[in-house]
Amino acid sequence: MRLVCISDTHGQHDKMPPIPEGDVLVHAGDCTGCGTLPQIDTFTKWLGTLPHTHKILIAGNHDFCFDKNLRGKSMAAQSRSICEQNNITYLRGESVSIKGLNFFGFPWQPIFRHMAFNSREGELRGRLKRVPDDTHILISHGPALHVLDYVPTLRRHVGCHVLAKRIEQLQGLKAHIFGHIHESHGFMVGETDGVMYVNASICTESYMPTNKPIVIDL
Repeated sequence: MRLVCISDTHGQHDKMPPIPEGDVLVHAGDCTGCGTLPQIDTFTKWLGTLPHTHKILIAGNHDFCFDKNLRGKSMAAQSRSICEQNNITYLRGESVSIKGLNFFGFPWQPIFRHMAFNSREGELRGRLKRVPDDTHILISHGPALHVLDYVPTLRRHVGCHVLAKRIEQLQGLKAHIFGHIHESHGFMVGETDGVMYVNASICTESYMPTNKPIVIDL
């Protein structure tokens, strides 16, 4: 199965590099700039036209339309419906099985400014316990600690240590797809676990949509 991985398009999907062919197109969040319903409508209509047989989307910290906006109003039901209308599988703490491979979508992240899907450490730990043990492909918006999570301007790794611990427990995990940290776009294979790690951020640190999609074969 060929997976085509993208993330952090921030409403600039029409300006990004060409998207390769594949069986499953995965978008790991931040498909919008500021998470309005018109933005998600525009994005999903574009995504729905792509030729990939399966399209999976999770939300990111900019995608307020899938969580609550700054006034506390939820638009999650409308946003999910828009995805369904365009034949997109939206995952929020949910699994989907495709040709025997189990995908799980996890949008939550450690608290970061006043953004969508912020969670305290205890909340993250509780939610991560619900990731099924038989997950093959984990899709989260943010990275695990020390895995394609380095921010040069801060001179530190900013990934989630709770997520890293849960990944260690997923014995059947084949790939972890994420974004969020634009500066660390890339691919690596874990030295001890053999997991394929993909930071699929399309936008650069300066929000230019010039990073290329990453293709992995399972």
